[in-house]
Parts: sequence; C-alpha cells; structure tokens
Amino acid sequence: VQLQASGGGSVQPGESLILSCAASGSISRPNIMGWGRLAPGKQRELVATITDGGVTNLEDSAKGRFTVSRDNAKNTVSLQMTSLKSEDTGVYYCYYSLDGSLRNAYWGPGTQVTVSS
Repeated sequence: VQLQASGGGSVQPGESLILSCAASGSISRPNIMGWGRLAPGKQRELVATITDGGVTNLEDSAKGRFTVSRDNAKNTVSLQMTSLKSEDTGVYYCYYSLDGSLRNAYWGPGTQVTVSS
C-alpha cells in the first residue's frame, strides 16, 4: 500500500488547515485510515482514524476541532483541522491499517504542520 499526502504548512493559532491522503496498491477491506502525528520531543501518536464503515476516533485534544473523513470509492482520507494551536505542530503522517495498530500499519511520507504566531 502506498500513501500520498498533501496539505500542511505554516499557519497562525486559530487558523485552519486540511490534509488529504490517497491510498493506492493492494487495498484490503475492512481497513482503517487516518493520521498520526510526530510532535517535537514526543513519540508518534494517532490523532484521528476512521474505519471504512465511517466510525471515527479522535485523540482527546483533537475533539471538537478536527474532523476526519474518507471516500471509500477513491481510497482517500482527509483531516480538517480548525482552531489550530501551537501544540498541534508536528509532522503528520497518513495512516492505513487492517487492525488499527501502530505496528501493523502503513505510513505515508510526513507533511509538516507548524502553528506559530
């Protein structure tokens, strides 16, 4: 499975960004897609995931601000981030897994998100 992400960039606190990712290759179902983040000084963590049935899971700090969505026909997943905070800064990685784990997952190349005034 290959993952290609787009979006990201540098914004000020309170602004918004959208990340998009397209999966290709040997896509199996059911699967889980989403986004992980590697923040400075921290381990990579899952920020938002969505099953191909539409069940979403958001990391606590993302709830109420981030929305994850997907298009199963196009094998794409998006992350709409609003009210961005400095602590959202990090490298975001598109994620694909058959079991929702970090170990058994495919990760796309990271895209930098920087939130700074």
